[in-house]
Amino acid sequence: MQATNAVLGFMNMGWPEITIVIVIFILLFGAKKLPELARGVGKSIKEFKKATSNIEDEVRSAIEEEPQNTAPKQVTQKENTSSENKA
Repeated sequence: MQATNAVLGFMNMGWPEITIVIVIFILLFGAKKLPELARGVGKSIKEFKKATSNIEDEVRSAIEEEPQNTAPKQVTQKENTSSENKA
C-alpha cells in the first residue's frame, strides 16, 4: 500500500519539486548539455509521432481496401455421379 502512495505522490509534483529536479539535471549534465539533450528528445518524439502516423495510415488504407477486394463467392452444386444415382 505504501508503494502505491509513493508512486501516486510522485505524479502530483508541484513547482518546488519540479524546480529541484531541474536543478539536479543542471548539476548532473551541465548547462551546456541540456539544450542538446532537449533537442535529442524533441527529435526522438518527432520521429516516434511520424512512425505512429505512418502505421495509422497503413491500417486505415488496409481497412478501406478490404471490402473492395472481397467478392461474394458463388456456391456451385456438384452433379450427381452414376454411383449416387444407383443407390
